[in-house]
Parts: sequence; structure tokens; C-alpha cells
Amino acid sequence: MFAKIDSMSIMNQVKTALLLGALTGLFLLIGLSLGGRSGLLIGLIFAGGMNFFSYWFSDKIVLKMYKAKEADRNIHSKLYAMMQDITQRAKLPMPKLYIIPGRHPNAFATGRGPKHAAVAVTSGILDLLNDHELKGVLAHELAHVKNRDILISSIAATIAGVISYVAMIARWGAIFGGVGRDRDSGNILEFLVLAILAPIMAAMIQLAISRSREYHADATGAGFLRDATGLSSALQKLEKGIHAAPLKPQGSTEATAHLFIENPFRGKGLWTLFSTHPSTQQRVKKLQALRF
Repeated sequence: MFAKIDSMSIMNQVKTALLLGALTGLFLLIGLSLGGRSGLLIGLIFAGGMNFFSYWFSDKIVLKMYKAKEADRNIHSKLYAMMQDITQRAKLPMPKLYIIPGRHPNAFATGRGPKHAAVAVTSGILDLLNDHELKGVLAHELAHVKNRDILISSIAATIAGVISYVAMIARWGAIFGGVGRDRDSGNILEFLVLAILAPIMAAMIQLAISRSREYHADATGAGFLRDATGLSSALQKLEKGIHAAPLKPQGSTEATAHLFIENPFRGKGLWTLFSTHPSTQQRVKKLQALRF
């Protein structure tokens, strides 16, 4: 019954592992090219410290950033009832539920694990979706909790952060002759190109990991309910709803786009390479192919 979901889950896990491996390989390549250990060590400590802090406190930071308030059990009793049913099906602890003010329809999950999880929904998504669709969205968010996607994102962010930091050092070193003094000008130029391209490649791999985890959460969430129609319909409504009432980019909000079930910022053409989410059309197609 769940063979198709299990197969998709395995494929996405393998894809994530390969992408993390690619990030690690890129990290080693630029480190080898740099030739020194001190810059790598400083970058690793710095990026690791930043992501350690984010892993433990990101839930509080992001909820405060979006002015989220814990959902009132009386006012939002239906929301609590839906999540209670999903958690029982998924055999997971009940997460804290939050409401984010605003017309933009969206939702996200945060927290370092199933016992410390929070799911936030916007006022806009509550107005836009019917109960069947909203339950599909909640199941998707709980799937992120079960799959420990925040941990995976933190690992990817750590490696990508180190690559960006080391590449910055490498660029300045190549420009001012502080790296590889015994190299000829051609090798220095190659090294400079690598130092420029490596962060871009790292960002693209990191975003690919994010997109892979979205597919996995879609399948896992649908599996909780043994029904993909609610989430499929919700994603199509959300895409249109976000175009009508997008989240206004301001400061650090763009850095948290990967958290949401649908990307609150839309790009076209080449910018789709840097999207944190797969296309709605592809997600719906995969959901419709599931059988329970």
C-alpha cells in the first residue's frame, strides 16, 4: 500500500545524501586549492557556531520575526483538533501551534525535533483553504518535523556557510597575492574563478537539498492521512494566493523563505535555479501519482 511512498522516500533520502556529499566535496576542493588550514579552521568554527546557535534558537527567532502568537485553543479549536488527529496518525508529540498575522497565505514548521516543534500558519491561509486542504498542509508541516529537516538544513547551511567564508578569504588572497605566491598567473586566475564560483555552486546545492526535502515532506504528509488530494489542492490555491498577496521581502525574511510550504517570493527564468521550492506543478504531479 505504501510501497510507492517508501520508494519515493528512499530516493529523496539518497538524493539528499548525494547533495550533502557534493557540498562536502566542494568544501574539500576549495580547501585543497587554498592550501592552508588556518582559514579553513576559522571558517569552520565561525559557521559551525552560527548554525549551532540557529539550530537551538531558530524557532524562537523566526516566530518572533513574523510576530507569531500561540493559537488560542478556544478560538482555534478546529486547528488543534486537526493537528491532534494528525499527530495520532503519525505517532508524534503535539507541536505548539502559532498564528502569524497577515493576508499572505503560508505555513511553516520549526524547532529542533519532534519534542520541541512548532507549526505556524498565517491568518491568510486560514481564510483561503477549506478544512480538507488545511489538514493536508498541517500534515506536510508535521512531516518536516518527523523527517528532521531542520537538522538536515542546518548541516547543509553549515557546509555552505564555510564554503562562502573560505571563498571570500581566497578571493581577497588571490587578488592581493596572499595565496599561492609560487603559482603562475594562470593558476592564480583559475583559483580566483573557483573562489567566485564555489559559493554560487554551494548555494545551488543547498537549495536543491531544500527542494528535495519538500518532495519528501509532501509524500510523508500525504501518507499520514492516506490522502494526497487535500495537499494537492492546497498547493495550487497557495500559489495563486501568494501571487495575489505575497510576503513583502524585508531584511532577513528572504533568508527564511525555505521554511514555508510555498515560496513567498517568486522568481522567473534563471532565478528558478535559486528557488527554495520545487514548482507547484511538479509537486502536484508527484502527489497525484501516489496510491494508498
